[in-house]
Amino acid sequence: MNKAIDTLPQDIRPFFESNLALLSQHVTDPLDAIAKSPAERHNHFILLDKYGRFPFEALPRNYKAAVTKFGKAKLDANGLLPWQIGVYSEKLTEAMKAGKWDEARLDAAILANYVAEAHDPFNTTDNFDGHLSAQPGVNERFASTLIDRYSSFFPMRPNDAIFINDPTDRAFEACLSSHSWLETILLADRNARHGENSFTDEYYDRFYNQAAAILIRQLSDAATDVGSFWLTAWVNAGRPQLPR
Repeated sequence: MNKAIDTLPQDIRPFFESNLALLSQHVTDPLDAIAKSPAERHNHFILLDKYGRFPFEALPRNYKAAVTKFGKAKLDANGLLPWQIGVYSEKLTEAMKAGKWDEARLDAAILANYVAEAHDPFNTTDNFDGHLSAQPGVNERFASTLIDRYSSFFPMRPNDAIFINDPTDRAFEACLSSHSWLETILLADRNARHGENSFTDEYYDRFYNQAAAILIRQLSDAATDVGSFWLTAWVNAGRPQLPR
């Protein structure tokens, strides 16, 4: 969350800095909601490989057009992540426009969660846990364990936040970019395992050496995009004066 705030221009950075604790507290709300509403889990992924080959042009980015083409049931089953990002981008815009700052703070935290999800390559594939490539648990090893073990070495360098012309389209682009790294990550895991099924310190060192650049890039891009979606919502709301 700190890295995302660092991407913001001075016009809006103080608002997010002063609400860092609240944002950090509520950023996991969408994950917590899955226990109460199983349908929520569909908002956390999109199985792009269910729609043909990269760059998956068969899938319309307009939600209504996608429903018309594939039906709501199929879209739900294959995940709604980029559309959910578009929905919450609009919710944050409307809350800011109306001066509903408690709602805006909550929407900003939830939006940050979904945007970050779009930068996990395994949230974009049917092979989300490595079960299709005989690499069970690879997502956890890549997106969690490597971070826990090596984050102190990460030279994260997010770019400055920028205005996004079409939030839903940008969400799709983030998912596509994430998806493009999958085979490289899977190969790095296979190489690091050396044909073994034990995950030793040596395995993680090898995996990190081969996959770290991708992980650092994804984390940096996630921070940039979170800041950019916040900035975009504020601009689209008419640049209201933000409370401190």
